Amino acid sequence: MSGEEVAVAVAQPEAAPIIGEPMDINSALPLVVRKSQAHGGLARGLHEAAKAIEKHTAHLCVLADDCDQPDYVKLVKALCADHNVKVLRAPSSKTLGEWAGLCKIDSEGKARKVVGCSCVVVKDYGEQHEAVEVVQQHKD
Repeated sequence: MSGEEVAVAVAQPEAAPIIGEPMDINSALPLVVRKSQAHGGLARGLHEAAKAIEKHTAHLCVLADDCDQPDYVKLVKALCADHNVKVLRAPSSKTLGEWAGLCKIDSEGKARKVVGCSCVVVKDYGEQHEAVEVVQQHKD
């Protein structure tokens, strides 16, 4: 070879934060929801979410920004306010559904057949990690 070094760009996955950089809420929230789903501590949908909030087992509630039912949003926010549960927002219901595991994963690791989900409640964080601390300290 001629001794020249060629830099090759390696694509980083969007959901995985770069090691050494501080984690922000946009990268921590999907991680928290996925870890909670893996440990069985996730309530998906209005019925499950309302039950979890009423039983005082909810730690965090995530609402989709594109939810077009004002009564739905009003009910969830009121329940969370009554029971001191933090409410965070997700960009879309499809994104939230993907985070919550409401999809099929193909052989390439891409999400297919994603089902939208407007509300998710975290009942159990699973294991304690940096993303949980970032979400807990996040101010609305």
